Amino acid sequence: MSATAPTTPERLVDRIPSLTGAQMLAELVPPRQFTGATLDSYRPDRDYQSQGAAVAAMRNFSTASKQSGGLFSRKKAPVAKPGIYLDGGFGVGKTHLLAALWHQMSGRKYFGTFIEYTALVGAVGYAPAVELLKGASLVCIDEFELDDPGDTRLISRLLSELVASGTKIAATSNTPPNALGEGRFAAQDFLREIDSLSAKFETIRIDGLDYRRRDTGAHAIAVDDAAAAVAKLTGTVTLDSFDEVLKHLGGVHPSRYVKLIDGIEAIGLTGVHPFTNQTDALRFVAFVDRLYDAQVRIYAEGTALDGVFPDDMLAGGYSKKYLRAVSRLIALTSNTE
Repeated sequence: MSATAPTTPERLVDRIPSLTGAQMLAELVPPRQFTGATLDSYRPDRDYQSQGAAVAAMRNFSTASKQSGGLFSRKKAPVAKPGIYLDGGFGVGKTHLLAALWHQMSGRKYFGTFIEYTALVGAVGYAPAVELLKGASLVCIDEFELDDPGDTRLISRLLSELVASGTKIAATSNTPPNALGEGRFAAQDFLREIDSLSAKFETIRIDGLDYRRRDTGAHAIAVDDAAAAVAKLTGTVTLDSFDEVLKHLGGVHPSRYVKLIDGIEAIGLTGVHPFTNQTDALRFVAFVDRLYDAQVRIYAEGTALDGVFPDDMLAGGYSKKYLRAVSRLIALTSNTE
């Protein structure tokens, strides 16, 4: 991105977003980089047969879902489970496949992250949220979280009601790439935590390397002067210090981060440094997820953003979140110079 005249950046911390339940529901669509995602456009890594098998499984799920319950369905056709779960590491294309399934299915349908569904329930209440989602042909949940038992049980209960009313469910969750047995216990964790639904899910394992680092072993890029970098861009850009942004995120509910960055083409950050507070780190992860969904470029000055999570955090209980964020930060800072 370039411009003939310098751009005057706004301040992200001056934005005070609000979001109603109706607006949350309207936002439940695939991120814009997956607007045209199809099963045919997914590019499986030939070194990992499970990726091609996952495409076939999603295609079969879509076909079976369309045929289930039809008056002229073949009696001997296998009865498809109402849910499908993609278990795998970062950057193997799970979100692409989930979005492709969403596009392929007809009827009223929703696509959102786990936190977006919990935020919807928090905004309108449990029973109204069920009524809003009931009757949907498909509900897709990207990045199903298992580290908050209360939220996990809440969404499990909600999904149980939706499945009982005929809605199909598709979900993904990340597996740390260095997890024992290549992360296969993630699927077991998922099914255990949604025990009331586990028998209704077909679990699909996707092996592979993070496509964002597959060929280059890429790293996040830091710039020498974030203010100068964003001033060269067109459109709406912001410039703030890293610490100011972290403080601001603490005063905005994560469900509103999508509105916080609405219309922004790029953000500039000065004074980036490693985290010392895990609460700040987790808020930043949620913020990065929304930046990635909207494909907002990051021009960061100071510590390269793939180095902000210290080793003790990467080895702790939230490692999968931090590793996912690192992968996405690499993508958002590449080609920024």
